Amino acid sequence: MVDKQIFQDRLLSLGLARVSEAAAMASARLVGRGDEKAADQAAVNAMRDQLNLLDIQGTVVIGEGERDEAPMLFIGEEVGSGDGPEVDIALDPLEGTTLTAKDMPNALTVIAMAPRHTLLHAPDVYMDKLAIGAGYPQDVVSLDMAPAERVRALARARGCKDEDITVGILERPRHEDLISEVRETGAAIRLITDGDVAGVIHCAEAEKTGIDMYMGSGGAPEGVLAAAALKCMGGQMWGRLLFRNDDERGRARKAGIEDLNRIYARDELVTADVIFAATGVTDGSIVRGIKREPGFLETETILMRSKTGSVRRMTYRNPHP
Repeated sequence: MVDKQIFQDRLLSLGLARVSEAAAMASARLVGRGDEKAADQAAVNAMRDQLNLLDIQGTVVIGEGERDEAPMLFIGEEVGSGDGPEVDIALDPLEGTTLTAKDMPNALTVIAMAPRHTLLHAPDVYMDKLAIGAGYPQDVVSLDMAPAERVRALARARGCKDEDITVGILERPRHEDLISEVRETGAAIRLITDGDVAGVIHCAEAEKTGIDMYMGSGGAPEGVLAAAALKCMGGQMWGRLLFRNDDERGRARKAGIEDLNRIYARDELVTADVIFAATGVTDGSIVRGIKREPGFLETETILMRSKTGSVRRMTYRNPHP
């Protein structure tokens, strides 16, 4: 007899995929409609409804915000049937609300699940991130290196020229100096408009996406989700929290973080086996977006388990008016 209190990642994985799929289908009708909030709310509602059907004692550790900011899927909210293993849940019901509203590539619904107290409870602040794919020596690059030095180190490890490296960077004014320094090495840059969970995942499939390394600052909660994906797919990642004021430092301490200058490696952001699911809302380089056919919606989901390193791509065709 299976002990329901043990984190049965294999048994829970398909349920997690259904959660991700439901959020994507709910937001499908709002693709290209210019309403970011409505698209996000539709995904939140559907994701929460599906999570509550799972036999878990779930706690949202990465969610839509603090309780006073988000009515649903807030940090600390308990989800699931209340019967089953205690788990941490990190989610972004719609990563790329702007991408969805404008019908631009790489909008995803994203969720990860792991045993209780094994996902970093990252506050809603920025995180300086660095990620590369699998197959490299440990710590071949680091956050303590200058950006140009990272490019040169990765090129040496790959046995190629600096100009053969492509770096993914979120296109933001704060990254102007970073972009300039990387370009001085001769490396190429893929600028990402939104969605830095997808940006980090690109490194794990460099042969397919053409992105060898990701660097720059983005949301800390998204950093934990990205680390969960890399733990499943293979690759290295580091993150360091960035604080703009005392209020943000206070949020970190409230979340239980004592060393505010710590650099977290991938397995310190996600300390145990994890399952991860992402469903395409708009077409992207990781998964296809939602396809409408007469009477049907079709989704593509990537479902991964770190315990086995398995990466499953699933197409779901659902009757829809």
